[in-house]
Amino acid sequence: MDRQIDYRHLESLIALLTVARLGRYTAAATVLGVNHSTISRRIDALQKAMGGHLLTRSPNGWELTDLGRRAMTSAEAIEQAVASIGTEEDLDALSGHVRVAAPDAFSAHLAAPALAKLQQRHPQLVFEIVSETTRARQTRTGMDLEIVIGEPSVRKAASTKLLDYELRLYATAEYVKAHGTPKQLSELSNHSLNYYIDTALTVDKLDEATSALPPMRRAISSTSIAVQYAATMNHAGIGLLPVFLSKHYANMVPVLHDEFSYHSEYWLVGREEALRNKAVQETVRALNDAAANGDWFIPPFSPY
Repeated sequence: MDRQIDYRHLESLIALLTVARLGRYTAAATVLGVNHSTISRRIDALQKAMGGHLLTRSPNGWELTDLGRRAMTSAEAIEQAVASIGTEEDLDALSGHVRVAAPDAFSAHLAAPALAKLQQRHPQLVFEIVSETTRARQTRTGMDLEIVIGEPSVRKAASTKLLDYELRLYATAEYVKAHGTPKQLSELSNHSLNYYIDTALTVDKLDEATSALPPMRRAISSTSIAVQYAATMNHAGIGLLPVFLSKHYANMVPVLHDEFSYHSEYWLVGREEALRNKAVQETVRALNDAAANGDWFIPPFSPY
């Protein structure tokens, strides 16, 4: 017969809940405002109280054991009970930390504005957006949600497609005046490309994007799409850039649009435990709504 949870261990249950959602003690410590050793002590105390291991280490970070899942049910019930305490106005409020990893263009032009609107409605919500372009890895931990390019292959996580997007070639009028306008794909071999750093690129879909192009020397390569725009807008070469941004900037001249485009998708990935969190659920809803409505934030001038 399982031991009963001692509800004096409320802080330990919240620590377990947070580690289960984020997969890392350090990430849980950051969210809860304590240090790593405090999280460890609280989990150890809870394991002693329940008479067994609650977490096990895996390639995905820390995951719940069967006993841990039973404790998680109690932790979620406590979280919901605490959230239900307060005025009628408080009942509709959300609070807590939500951590999101996403490519920088998505972060700046869709995620940040969408989550800013959500945060205005729920001032107690805190968002952390980690801007990076990488695949959904089995070792990904420390995030509630992750936005990736291309359909992910993950386990013990849910994924859904947010939207399609397209990459095309662009240059400036100054660049094509100085170097000529390529009339066919083969002529691109005489031009420089601004794109991701080959050796730093871990996303298969972005790697595939250049496979239909002839070999091109690199002008300025970067892991940041903002840097790629800055290089292209300053006439360093031809950029392979997202249409949803480039079409709004008058100084972006289309190059070979009748002959080349590359299509991909943004996908949303979340750990199963994290997706049971109401704040995370509302974050997913806000991102889905923004994607469905095409709510891209386009500054009236180029930020690059």
